[in-house]
Amino acid sequence: MIKRTFHYGDVMPDPNVNTDATSPTIHQDSRIEAADAWEWLLALRYCRACSVMIKLTPSGEWATSLAVSADARELLDCLAPLASQSQWVVAQLGQSLDGRIATESGHSHYINGHESLVHLHRLRAMVDAVVIGAGTACADNPQLTVRHVSGEHPARVVLDPRGRVPSSLALMQTDTAPTLHIVGPEVSATTSHSHVERCVLPLNASSQFNPQDVIALLAERGLHRVLVEGGGITVSQFIEAHAVDRLHLLIAPLLIGSGRPGLKMTPIDTLDKALRPPTRTFRCGEDTLFDMLLRKAAP
Repeated sequence: MIKRTFHYGDVMPDPNVNTDATSPTIHQDSRIEAADAWEWLLALRYCRACSVMIKLTPSGEWATSLAVSADARELLDCLAPLASQSQWVVAQLGQSLDGRIATESGHSHYINGHESLVHLHRLRAMVDAVVIGAGTACADNPQLTVRHVSGEHPARVVLDPRGRVPSSLALMQTDTAPTLHIVGPEVSATTSHSHVERCVLPLNASSQFNPQDVIALLAERGLHRVLVEGGGITVSQFIEAHAVDRLHLLIAPLLIGSGRPGLKMTPIDTLDKALRPPTRTFRCGEDTLFDMLLRKAAP
């Protein structure tokens, strides 16, 4: 039997989830492929039965008596710690080898390869809510939906302290998923579609939202699994506020030479103040995924 142990956080498997069910179409000499692993991860995340012959043990291991392909093993190792937890915040950034997420003009399509895009959509399917800043919303006009893999769309959250996100963006116009538009107290109320909920939060001394206030607001709405997708400023603010459990940093074999940095946090004087989180690496096509544990997940 193959077993994999997770050392990041306490895993709390739901005893009501049948992740060890068998199916007449799966035999002991079958091999678990990436598609099977993803089906099992979604079942684990949504606490539903699954016929793929993998189980999560009480000690926090995924285990199976079947052969497992290399891609399926990497997928299980990477995402089972998230799928088995009911509350967490993950931040994600895709950048070049020299730490850039866009050129000076803002062009970023696409720094990372297709496999990294698939990984991003897997993260979206794992969460209750995906968060972006106003700058990313205006520059990219993203949909923030799950399209490259199977899974449900998360709620879409736009942090817009000064009310500069136009109502013409896809997030505001399309009702594929609900949208939370979080604005500062000085932003005037505007008419919006029924799928858009306007929320008001206070601003800090930097005229930004306190990330902990954002997480608390989402938790009040039952949104406990959160992906902070960008941009670099928003991700940096959440990390500095100690509001992120894990950071998924996707590094492309690309040198841009100049442009917009990924992370930009308060300068430090000496390297003993630098963050040195426990880190795992995974293949993501030509890119490399660095999975960094920034804080222990809540049980």
